[in-house]
Amino acid sequence: MSLDRVVVAQLGCGYWGPNLLRNFSALPNCEVKYVVDASAERRAFVHSNFPMTTAVESSDVVFEDPDVVGVVIATPAATHFDLARRALECGKHILVEKPLATTVAEVDTLARCADQRGLVVMAGHTFIYNPAVRYVKRLIDAGELGEVRYVYSQRLNLGRIRSDIDAMWNFAPHDISIIQYWLNDQEPTSVTRQGMDCIQPGVDDVVFVNLAYPNKVIANVHVSWLDPQKVRKMTVVGSRKMVVYDDVADDKIAIYDKGIDRKAVLGEHMDFDQPMRPDFSYRSGDILLPQVKFVEPLRLEAEHFLECIRTGKEPATGITHARTVVSILERADAHHARVAS
Repeated sequence: MSLDRVVVAQLGCGYWGPNLLRNFSALPNCEVKYVVDASAERRAFVHSNFPMTTAVESSDVVFEDPDVVGVVIATPAATHFDLARRALECGKHILVEKPLATTVAEVDTLARCADQRGLVVMAGHTFIYNPAVRYVKRLIDAGELGEVRYVYSQRLNLGRIRSDIDAMWNFAPHDISIIQYWLNDQEPTSVTRQGMDCIQPGVDDVVFVNLAYPNKVIANVHVSWLDPQKVRKMTVVGSRKMVVYDDVADDKIAIYDKGIDRKAVLGEHMDFDQPMRPDFSYRSGDILLPQVKFVEPLRLEAEHFLECIRTGKEPATGITHARTVVSILERADAHHARVAS
């Protein structure tokens, strides 16, 4: 498919929507024809700040306009599936903010709908387009860290508290998406969840998700909107080196030449023949702070969506990736329900 100018529309312009609108509006050869929002205040915001875009109350005009080829959905998570399915049924490519849907069954329905019509489905897992996250991916793929042993993440803040979804569904899609990207979308062999609803009954404010993968790799995701510090940090421990990705630090990436190696015991076969008397070598080398050129991830995401519409290529955060993220969240909820019952 070749389009000189891609016409898109956006559904929702609340908390995150203005960032999407700003980036799509700034792209050459892209026109944001409509923004749909039920709030008169938000429509007035669009009118004042993006005068080339028409703000409307109903999404019907978007779905019925043949000029609109792509729809960006930035509405509450519970509405994603119905809006995404309707857009696909009307022949529109879609970019849906995370999560793509709230169940694997819904994701599979969207996949079938898109496949039947040859349409692009892309999830807004923005961090996959972050240059620092991609830098870590290159380190892992090149074997610089050795074998990945475990990953852990912290996404913490005091607020922004919500009532429609809990802290896991609000924050964890980011970290789970990054971990899946780094580990090539492997399906975890085990998913467990522990959380607590401290403020609102039934809405967990703090959640720990534990993941186990093949080849003895484990991961832990800690999310909370009830924490004294703003933390956006992920650590990957490898057999050769370790790396810390800190999204709020000036130096986003720190590579540690550290580790522990087991020494071979001098014996008949030069092997580990005395398991009761292990000997270890501790390595503590340099810390490397590489310079990573920053480009706004959301701009790269928007450019990628347009590229996929024009070429028909599979998005980096397409159905396959989005499905694994939703699957892990759904399995975490299922574990939580079993423990609570």
